[in-house]
Amino acid sequence: MYRRDRVAQDLAMRIAEIAPGRARLRMTVGDTMVNGFGIAHGGYLFLLADSAFAYACNTHDSVTVAASADVVFVAPARSGDVLEATAVERTRYGRSGVYDVTVRRLSDGAVIAEFRGGSRTRDERVLSDDSS
Repeated sequence: MYRRDRVAQDLAMRIAEIAPGRARLRMTVGDTMVNGFGIAHGGYLFLLADSAFAYACNTHDSVTVAASADVVFVAPARSGDVLEATAVERTRYGRSGVYDVTVRRLSDGAVIAEFRGGSRTRDERVLSDDSS
């Protein structure tokens, strides 16, 4: 999945952990990711959390996409901050699931954002025999 994830690669996101129903991704806030107030644009924070959510909900080898998402911005992040998004599966029922993601600044552990995503599983496998 990461091999085909151009967004994660373009933003230099790195996978810190992948386990069933869990994922941790890291990203450094770059100079081009801050707004006119010098703080990380919320869209980038959402993107990091949403990416961790995507990796966590696809650990069961069924293509799973977002059905809903909500974010609460708790504290600002600035250029140079290394952020880590930790996604945890709360429940799966039928083809749906609920995942919570916490985005923290690594240097001091401060919570930057809280995200909740709802997922929907499709009838496709994540892993395939296709090596392309």
